[in-house]
Amino acid sequence: MTEAAIPREFVWRRLHSLMGLCLVLFLTEHLFVNSQAALWLGDNGKGFVRMVNVIHNLPYRRAIEIFLLGVPFLIHATWGIKYIFTGKSNSRRSDGSLPALPDLKRNKAYTWQRITAWIVLIFLIFHVIQFRFLKYPSSYCDGSSCSYFVKVSLDDGLYTVADRLGVQLYNLEGIAQQSSNLASKVSFAIPSQGEVVAVAKDFGTATLLSVRDTFKYPIYVILYTIFVLAVSFHAFNGFWTFLITWGLVLKMATQRKALAVCMGVMAIIIFLGLTAIWGTYWANLRY
Repeated sequence: MTEAAIPREFVWRRLHSLMGLCLVLFLTEHLFVNSQAALWLGDNGKGFVRMVNVIHNLPYRRAIEIFLLGVPFLIHATWGIKYIFTGKSNSRRSDGSLPALPDLKRNKAYTWQRITAWIVLIFLIFHVIQFRFLKYPSSYCDGSSCSYFVKVSLDDGLYTVADRLGVQLYNLEGIAQQSSNLASKVSFAIPSQGEVVAVAKDFGTATLLSVRDTFKYPIYVILYTIFVLAVSFHAFNGFWTFLITWGLVLKMATQRKALAVCMGVMAIIIFLGLTAIWGTYWANLRY
């Protein structure tokens, strides 16, 4: 007698669940680091700068980004989209032609898991394009000494903040007045009207200015608030499902306790994310 083969669908569902765990771990680390730009008011985001520099200087960072972040996210998103279109929600009231159990909280959570999946997918693409490409600091290295450049828009407190951070700011006229060597360094980051190029001595400080420049606009504050709420719910509601799927919590009482823990940690992560969004510019680095 031959053993029955494991169904392919079962394998992919388990892989989708496992790759979702990467989202939970990365989200926790990412929002903890970002919150340091706003927590401990008056320290000029030193915790954020220090942590970002450590991450930026990790050995094999590119490989980590591709294989421990990019590949798991791609697998999870690909199969997640399939499940969105094939899954059947029963949390809405029905005329009787379809099954409906709208009063059950877990059915509503199932529906919101699918709704937040779309929000997370769209905003994640936007977030990567914005901070990994459009607002990602450029660098110029001369031997062991490196400078990092990022374009930011002018505001009343920018020069005060730049002075506290030890950052030099150059507009078009300022670049033209400097040596041709400087002009060649920042040629890939020429500012437009109302912008300046910030020149920092380390990647973390340049990134801090990039984050500050984003969150001084209310539209980005609102959009990223929605993003943090959606991704936090999706991650930790999914983590609770992960615990059940992999047989780590089996009894109903244990599942209820696990759910309470997941929601509690989710609240902490939301707090950290909203702190970064609302506090980086408006509380800690406005002036």
